[in-house]
Amino acid sequence: MINVLVTGGNGQLANCIKDLVVGIKGYNFIYVDIEDLDITDELAVDRFFKLKKPAWCVNCAAYTAVDKAETDFELAKNVNVNGPKYLARASKKYKSKLIQISTDFVFDGIKGSTYTEEDPTNPISVYGSTKLEGEQVTIDGVDEHFILRTSWLYSEHGNNFMKTMLRLGSERDELNVVGNQIGTPTYAGDLAVLIVKLIKDDAVAYGLYHFSNEGVASWYDFTMAIFDLAKVDCKVLPINTDGYPTPAKRPSFSVMDKSKIKSTFNIEIPYWRDSLKQALAK
Repeated sequence: MINVLVTGGNGQLANCIKDLVVGIKGYNFIYVDIEDLDITDELAVDRFFKLKKPAWCVNCAAYTAVDKAETDFELAKNVNVNGPKYLARASKKYKSKLIQISTDFVFDGIKGSTYTEEDPTNPISVYGSTKLEGEQVTIDGVDEHFILRTSWLYSEHGNNFMKTMLRLGSERDELNVVGNQIGTPTYAGDLAVLIVKLIKDDAVAYGLYHFSNEGVASWYDFTMAIFDLAKVDCKVLPINTDGYPTPAKRPSFSVMDKSKIKSTFNIEIPYWRDSLKQALAK
């Protein structure tokens, strides 16, 4: 039996993995959240790895409250930097492969064209900078790692933009949504498919990869698609970022190039609107 540790076990990505691996033979997926394993406690992490000896660790745990992170720096750093550092150390010590989930927020968004894995990073928020540090401690800590940068993650599970818009759309007649931040909505179910493929294939093409759905959208476009497909009767008005000021800055353009991951693992990635249909159906 191959043990697979999944941290952030109550989150949307872990739940999508859970849905996917029901009945899969030969693997024992162990889902933990903070009450089961505090990844910011190095001794606890070491003890857990020693006891369970996971062949793989998928780190879905993260501090993702982008605006709150601006004033909650210590906790954001602890979860997004120290957590991956301790998981990487334990992975090296106990010969586990580590999958670290990262973000498009490592970029500043001023390039104006798709970002590749080779492009220089320049985070403009505490969240982005702590996630970038999380990448670095993963690279430094264990050779057998995959870093998967993703963007605008949503699903039928947990709290996310899609579910927030569905709620607001049912409560209001009109919504203002930012129309000049451009990226790609990514269905967590599609990212889960990739993660399970890496595990089942016992992949060894370690390194940094970009993964999001195909296509390009603004938050306004995303909202319009959600309401269109879900038949929500609510007027949506596009506004500029400066019309909706937030504590944290966000990259204005963060579409990622997926050529590397598609060619390396011979995968096709669904178009974002097609995946949105799936998520809404669920």
